[in-house]
Amino acid sequence: MEYIIIVLIMIIVLPILAIVFDYNLKKLKQFTELEEKKYNKLIEKYPSNIDICRHILKKLNNTDVKIEEDKNQKTCLYISIINKIIIADVKESYTRVQTICHECLHSIQSKKLLLINFIYSNLYLLYFFITAILGILGKVPNKHVFFSLMILFSYIFYFIRSYLENDAMIKAEFLAKEYMEEIKISTKDEITEIVKSYSQLNNSGIKMTNYKLFVETMLKTIIICSIFIIR
Repeated sequence: MEYIIIVLIMIIVLPILAIVFDYNLKKLKQFTELEEKKYNKLIEKYPSNIDICRHILKKLNNTDVKIEEDKNQKTCLYISIINKIIIADVKESYTRVQTICHECLHSIQSKKLLLINFIYSNLYLLYFFITAILGILGKVPNKHVFFSLMILFSYIFYFIRSYLENDAMIKAEFLAKEYMEEIKISTKDEITEIVKSYSQLNNSGIKMTNYKLFVETMLKTIIICSIFIIR
C-alpha cells in the first residue's frame, strides 16, 4: 500500500512542479523561432562553429580539447572521458555562440567531478536496470532497501548533473558576450540585444533543464515503485 501512495504523490508532484518551473516547450520554441528571425542574419556573419570553438577554448586556456562537427548530431556535447567537444548542426541557429560557449565551459569544469559524473551516471543506469529486472522476476530480497537506494542514487545523480549544467548555462551568456565584443563583428547595440535574448532564453532554459533532470529521476523511481507494486 505504501508504494501506491508514493507513486500517487510523485505523479501529483510532477505537474505541480511543471507549473512552478514554467515548463512549456511550445512557448520556448515559439520564443526561439521569433528571436531567430531577428538575429539569425547577424550571427551568420560570425566564423564557423569550429573557429568559434577554437577561439573560446584559447580564451579559456584550454586548447588541448578535440573538436568535431557532426551534422547528424542533434545536440552539442562535451565528452569528458575523451576530452572532446562535438558540435551539432547549429549553423542556422542564432544561439550557436552561446551553445558552443556552454560546451567549452564544460571542458574546464573540475575533471574529478566530470569523471565522477560520467562513471556515476552509468552506474546509476545499471542499478536502475538491474533493480527493474530483479523486480520483474520477483527476486528483490528487500524492496524497502532497494527502493531507498534508488531514491538516494537519484538524488546524487540530480545534484551532480544539475550543478554541472547550471554552472555552464549561467556562465555561457557572459562568455558569449565577451567573445562577440572581442571579434567586433556586431555593433555594441546588436550585441546587447543578442545577449538580452540569450538571458531570456537562459531564464527559461535553466528552469526547464532542472525540471527535466528531476523528471528523469522521478520516472525511474516511479517505474521501480510500480514494479514492486505488481510483483
